[in-house]
Amino acid sequence: MTYLKTALRGTLLASVVTVGATGAMAQNFVNVLTGGTSGVYYPLGVGLSNIYAENIDKVRTQVQSTKASVENLNLLQDGRGEIAFSLGDSVAAAWEGNAEAGFPEKLDKLRGIAAIYPNYVQLVALAEAGATSLNDLPGKAVSVGAPASGTELNARAIMGAAGMSYDDLGKTEYLPFAESVELMKNRQLDATLQSAGLGVASIRDLSTSVDITVLEIPASIAETLGAPYQAAVIPAGTYEGQDADVPTVAISNYLITHSDVSDELAYEMTKQLFENLETLVSSHQAAAQITLKGALDGMPIPLHPGAERFYKEQGLID
Repeated sequence: MTYLKTALRGTLLASVVTVGATGAMAQNFVNVLTGGTSGVYYPLGVGLSNIYAENIDKVRTQVQSTKASVENLNLLQDGRGEIAFSLGDSVAAAWEGNAEAGFPEKLDKLRGIAAIYPNYVQLVALAEAGATSLNDLPGKAVSVGAPASGTELNARAIMGAAGMSYDDLGKTEYLPFAESVELMKNRQLDATLQSAGLGVASIRDLSTSVDITVLEIPASIAETLGAPYQAAVIPAGTYEGQDADVPTVAISNYLITHSDVSDELAYEMTKQLFENLETLVSSHQAAAQITLKGALDGMPIPLHPGAERFYKEQGLID
């Protein structure tokens, strides 16, 4: 698994946004680890960065585009970020030290901030490919996400639950969202699997450029995989030409930090998230699904003490 090892400690990507400090001298630095710029993590990360810069005294912020979940968690363990977006199954695998998932050692510094919104596994094919469900993938050219990304881990799990592997595909590409879409536009790929919030920019772009089919992933897959996977639906009209609801599976996203972040900073990062949700929704509609009530749902790792303090104040923890 050489490609996993090269992905582990993550190459810093060039796409970085920096927001100035509100205080005269910055005493805290918050690097927000996101994902590819065509996904949902990135615009939400930009929104969160702005919220922190405007509402946390003497802080300066930066947004880093990454390969998402797996890279983000490894960067946190190394102290190369203060808060990150990640899929729940990746967080659980990191805490366990699951080498096959990209974590040869337990990432023991990880700490929870909040459960946020669900990722929907969105399997989309060119209409001309003639596919309507997950079971139609054998023989097709498919992008399963960037190597060792949260999306790619989802792809492996879902295909395994359906009794398939990458060997059954006609061609397997390990590409981020935007690159996958460009190859589909050029008829070099039949399908792409993307684990993201509903209305992800890459698939919206694809659906306005070519005729697509959103493929069904049956509820039985979620039943086979168990938690944190759950049955879900991509509502009709989410993408151009999608006229009906499409069954799929979903998995919760989390905001994660690490134990070396101060209690006060973790407290403020948690507090400002929930006090500025309306502002965050303007960054991406996926944020509309974030609620204080659901902030602790399924958290697979210990909370940061700063976040725990906030939830105690809100009456969510005794």
